[in-house]
Amino acid sequence: MNLSPAYQRYQRQLMLKEIGMAGQEKLLKAKVLVAGAGGLGCPALQYLTAAGVGTIGIADFDIVDITNLQRQVIYTVEDVGKSKASTAATRLKNLNPDIQFQVFNTRLQNDNALEVIRKFDLVIDGTDNFSTRYLINDACVLLCKPLVYGAVLRFEGQVGVFNMADKETNIITNYRDLFPEPPLPDSVLSCNEAGVLGGLPGIIGIMQATEAIKIITGIGKPLCNTIVSYNCLSNCLRNQFYEFKVTPAEKINSLIPGTESAFLNFDYDWFCGAGLHPYEIPAGEFDILRMKEEITIIDVREKEELPVVNEFLFTQIPFSRYEETISNISTNNKIVVFCQSGKRSLKAVKMLVEKFPGCKAYSLKGGIEAWKKNNSEISV
Repeated sequence: MNLSPAYQRYQRQLMLKEIGMAGQEKLLKAKVLVAGAGGLGCPALQYLTAAGVGTIGIADFDIVDITNLQRQVIYTVEDVGKSKASTAATRLKNLNPDIQFQVFNTRLQNDNALEVIRKFDLVIDGTDNFSTRYLINDACVLLCKPLVYGAVLRFEGQVGVFNMADKETNIITNYRDLFPEPPLPDSVLSCNEAGVLGGLPGIIGIMQATEAIKIITGIGKPLCNTIVSYNCLSNCLRNQFYEFKVTPAEKINSLIPGTESAFLNFDYDWFCGAGLHPYEIPAGEFDILRMKEEITIIDVREKEELPVVNEFLFTQIPFSRYEETISNISTNNKIVVFCQSGKRSLKAVKMLVEKFPGCKAYSLKGGIEAWKKNNSEISV
């Protein structure tokens, strides 16, 4: 078979009878949105680009940070401080010049999500917070777009497909059927706090890209209503991968905004508790407070955690032994507690207030990482 240069790159793919020329044409005509160009989004983007998905959208408002490079291998040291979405598009264009990239240097939210998602055939969710996940899910339900879900933490990851009918049962589920209600903001650790093995997002992100390719070409059986969980520490294949079915949850669909107008008015930050907690203090107010008053600052991270803090004095009480030492904490001054991302510190403050009713204690919103980032931007 004589192939044009444009198709030579896909030769190994075209050899698969399940794909062939017809499948490749479907890929070239497809439009896929990747929400989040981070740990999951990077590998998904690379393999969608290599496979020849004709139009790829990249939505991410963040910039490249040095801590991203351990797992987001599309970026380099020279990219630190640059837009993730724009940088990824430039890098991917070099991988496959024939692909059209649409870059959205913004956070998907009520006022733009429907407009953006409407342009694409399906969405790959590579985001890392619950409010955005629920928002993307609800937008996909309203617009009848398949959603490829992925999540990672420490040594375990998950992938599945929502909002797409199973061919055998005709059942359709969505993210709210898996998680009817979001967890409490301080009850679930993020990768920023708990960490993640560098190669794990690569595995899950590639699986997400593979599911998207299956959906586009119509081959195999996509993970409709199914979650595959992978634990990279297990040494037995049967324990490394396991799957479970997602079934429609009663009365869940009533929680999804039924119209575009209702979607625009739904407060996802409030729904997921992502607003400012009464015990939280923003980075700017924390700086003003410590300059004006004598306050007690407590670090509840474990001793080996980074980044190093040398900008102000503090007392370190690791959260693992916080409860046993809380009685020794003086409440004469206002207290600000910090950790990596603000979740453990919020728990610590709640425990402190319960132990000493009336004490003035606050958790540093966003943790020390957000404080460092805020101060670096101010200094620039």
